[in-house]
Amino acid sequence: MPENLPKGVAMLRDATIEIARTIESIHSDSSLSQEAKLTKVREASLDAGIYRLTQPKDIGGREASNLEQVVVYDELSGRNVVHLPGIFGPNGGVLANVGEPLRSTHLLPMLLGEKRMAFGFTEPSEAQVPTRGKISRETVTINGQKSYVTGGASADFINTLVNIEGQGPIMAVVDRETPGVEIKEVFGSIDGSHHAYIEFHNVKIPISHLVGKQGKGMSTAMGQISNIRLILAAQAVGICRWAIEHTKANLAKPSRDGTPLGDKEGVRLRYADMRIKTYAARSLLYRTARLADTEANVVNELIATKVFATETVGEVIDTAIQLAGGRALQSGHPLSELHARVRAWKLTEGANDILRLNLARGDLDLNKGVL
Repeated sequence: MPENLPKGVAMLRDATIEIARTIESIHSDSSLSQEAKLTKVREASLDAGIYRLTQPKDIGGREASNLEQVVVYDELSGRNVVHLPGIFGPNGGVLANVGEPLRSTHLLPMLLGEKRMAFGFTEPSEAQVPTRGKISRETVTINGQKSYVTGGASADFINTLVNIEGQGPIMAVVDRETPGVEIKEVFGSIDGSHHAYIEFHNVKIPISHLVGKQGKGMSTAMGQISNIRLILAAQAVGICRWAIEHTKANLAKPSRDGTPLGDKEGVRLRYADMRIKTYAARSLLYRTARLADTEANVVNELIATKVFATETVGEVIDTAIQLAGGRALQSGHPLSELHARVRAWKLTEGANDILRLNLARGDLDLNKGVL
């Protein structure tokens, strides 16, 4: 549980709370430009040891455990600042353990902020065949398409799941400027993120740009996705906590009859539900993080955590809006902005109902998972 943290993790939590306060102060300073705010946030995050949270130790990173990552994202989300730019440097993702030449040409420049990476995993629903590749000597020729490539239009390279003819799926590093890479559409989503629909037409890459073992591309990709699911859950739990505190302050204010809104029984019932669901979600989150740090197979537990936390935050924000009234629907209101941001999480990194089916298969067919 969050109140029983190892000493080092507790110290990281305290540092995160302080950096959250600093970020709030920076972004409330109207005298600073957006670029100046970004620079100050990055400098403060570096000083606090947060910026390089998941980066390798040999470049000054922390290589944080799952529990450490959960603590940081929970606390930053608990002050509703986690989405602001400049807090985190990029992590290695599927390239974390690559050797040369990719380590020098792509991994290190990405970690140092010199190159930007996107992740090409999702196939469009109308795709007839998955993105495929054919090896000829030292070259791989790729054809296919990827949808919802977050940041794909501005990335320098795309880590792409490719099905190699006769060998199975593998991750491949495709530079965006490679001939045959076509960005067919760029679009935004309601959470404020931007994505690209990308097609590959006889794109040729060196065989050295293949990542991991042949046929293991899906498990390599899922390793990154599973980590993101845990981070999404941590953000969801933190936002629930922020919404509860925001609502609590509002309930102390007088309503139309002059008495505090929080004195009304119906309001108290709804507020109690917010706390009950958040308590359950936060308990689930921290238990799963600890299980993940044992290197056990926790695919089903990560699914359960992501589904429960992302649905809980939607319910909590909806209740907070209902209790706040019409002003919470106004553009620019923090609850209105949160509603748009968290709604997408039920689809991000796996639609929740699909994940439910995967969890049931994991238990009923594969006998995986714990309660």
